[in-house]
Amino acid sequence: MNASNSQLYKNKAEKLHLYDENYWHTLLHMNANESEIKDRNFFFAVDGAADPKAEMFATLDAFFSKKIKDDNSSICRFPARYFWLKEKLNAVDDFPEANCVEYDKVLQRVDPQSATLVFPSAHINSPASMFGHTFVRINSSYSSKLLSYAINYAADADKNKENGVMFAIKGLTGGYFGKYSLLPYYDKLKEYRDSEQRDIWEYDLNLTRLETLRMFRHIWELNNVQTNYYFFTQNCSYEMLWLLEAARPSVKLRKQFHFQVIPLETVHETKTAGLIKSMSYRPSKRTKLLKYESLIDKKFVEYPVLLVNAEMKTVDIMQNKEIQTQQKRYILEAAVEYLEYQYSKSKVQKEHYLALFHELTSSRAKLGLGKKIEIKTPANPIESHRAIRATFGLGSRENALVSYVGIRPAYHDLEDSNYGFLRGTQIEFMNLLLAYSKEKLEVEKATILSIVSLAQRSEFFHNLSWRTNLGWDRDYLTNKRTFHLSVGAGYSWGNAFGFAYILADPSVYYADARVEASLGGSVGFIIDKYKFINTKVEATQKKYTNGQNQTLVKVAQGFNTSQNTQIMLKYEYKKEEQTFKAMFHYYF
Repeated sequence: MNASNSQLYKNKAEKLHLYDENYWHTLLHMNANESEIKDRNFFFAVDGAADPKAEMFATLDAFFSKKIKDDNSSICRFPARYFWLKEKLNAVDDFPEANCVEYDKVLQRVDPQSATLVFPSAHINSPASMFGHTFVRINSSYSSKLLSYAINYAADADKNKENGVMFAIKGLTGGYFGKYSLLPYYDKLKEYRDSEQRDIWEYDLNLTRLETLRMFRHIWELNNVQTNYYFFTQNCSYEMLWLLEAARPSVKLRKQFHFQVIPLETVHETKTAGLIKSMSYRPSKRTKLLKYESLIDKKFVEYPVLLVNAEMKTVDIMQNKEIQTQQKRYILEAAVEYLEYQYSKSKVQKEHYLALFHELTSSRAKLGLGKKIEIKTPANPIESHRAIRATFGLGSRENALVSYVGIRPAYHDLEDSNYGFLRGTQIEFMNLLLAYSKEKLEVEKATILSIVSLAQRSEFFHNLSWRTNLGWDRDYLTNKRTFHLSVGAGYSWGNAFGFAYILADPSVYYADARVEASLGGSVGFIIDKYKFINTKVEATQKKYTNGQNQTLVKVAQGFNTSQNTQIMLKYEYKKEEQTFKAMFHYYF
């Protein structure tokens, strides 16, 4: 080790108090002098995870080590630290250098020019994916963005091979390590847009080439580094914020998040920080297939599925004189899209896929150019309401005035404005509503967890709709707040105006120190065509194990006065009891 030079720069760092600078803490992923990274390989000092000064001095010692300066050297392993320290210390010719062949090769291949924050929207039938996801794309000088690279962060686990309950528990409690990965962008598109039916929103960031390079250097440092993964906090979206702060030190994105980090909320904060310069949209295969379904005549709409399932041959379409040429084009194009979707879900063997793909595309080519389908860009998620909701209101029950106040940390329900959200989805955590009446303050509702997936059925997608709810409410036979668990399933159908649903709703209640169960059914409809109003009506009939019957009717009419404010009028009927509510929702 060149001890004299190393000590010289350590003295300089000491004089500048460089180890106290925010950017050094960012590179170490530190909050209050404690790093979120516990991997020993990420630190040079024994106590580097808790001592930024010791880690800086140990880093300088490692850089000045007499070991061969090749790909395995500390300089090549930590380029973000190296270039930042060299700049801040105003280093001269005596600062060490290294020949980083592998780093330079990857840097040349990735060719970082700019960056894009990518938001795959919610997956209709996956609770873990209803929040959406975020990752960063590093844009190169290639004209096609598909040739760029994506930086992703995820739990190091295969949720398809693990027990679903254990996967959820371990994800919530930090039972998995998280890892960063750098892979071609088109691979991520295939995963999210094609296989998981998720629309993709791309938010181009105004990072300069130097800032993007700074981000890439830090990504290199995180390669193979293990961090604890938590579904609600240190998740995919939170880790992307570290990268953005490493790119542009002046932004402070993480300070906005304390209890949960929801992917869409990180997009909102990125916009608030002034990082977004433009936006674009990539429809999923689901969106494309639904568009084809609207264009194909009803009497032919099942043909694409029949073609893929080998229940009809391509020649049957080509030689059918009743089908107009443009309709034939739509049918074959839809069949190709559906075939690719089924193959991505492993529902079609490779041999069948290759043969049929060639047959379908060859037949389509013979029909010449036709009308290109035009998919209208849906409401941008960045224009949706924020996650936390505060509620204030007045109402009437049994001729008595009732006032309400409530708070919901996350995230969205079917009575909220659907603008920018995936239709038919609801996910709520810890929703608390208090009611004050007759000089008494009581809990009106306390929801621990509520998830709803009302997936409209179509010719291509035969999804099952379902919902579950855990918590306390007033829907039991008595007027007391009663703890319950319900799990329902059924079907939903819809069009551009709205959608209707029918569900079987078995429930279990714990009341008066005993367990009571009910078997019921619910029918309802939601009108969500318009941005500024939304309507929800639901009727439920229950049969209890004690022989009693119950009818519940709930009507909600929302008026969306701005992106983050809503007036909600509600009517609820239970037995002889009727409740009227006028509520104000504020989202932040």
